[in-house]
Amino acid sequence: QVQLVESGGGSVQAGGSLRLSCAASGRAFITTTMGWFRQAPGKEREFVAAIRWSGANKYIGDSAEGRFTIFRENAKNTLYLQMNSLKPEDTAAYYCAAVPRSDYKSPVYDYWGQGTQVTVSS
Repeated sequence: QVQLVESGGGSVQAGGSLRLSCAASGRAFITTTMGWFRQAPGKEREFVAAIRWSGANKYIGDSAEGRFTIFRENAKNTLYLQMNSLKPEDTAAYYCAAVPRSDYKSPVYDYWGQGTQVTVSS
């Protein structure tokens, strides 16, 4: 069993930065791929980034390329998403997820956090 709790969301002006955290409990954290997704009202859940258990392999979605960084600290059971150069279109609820059932880009994971809201104003 894995429990995920996100934090770090908030309101920021365009061009600003935020760092999201996802604290995980459960033994599976260390050995599982983890991901960040986001969902804006009326839209489908969108892949943002994913990272393999070792941290050596990272994947960034097209909308986040060059601006967002994903990393993890296994010793602290924590996943992070550093978001820079934020844009109004980044406004969404952001979710961390663990244990993908198939492709890491697909929003089909066994475990999800409750989400944290990010609002970017122009």
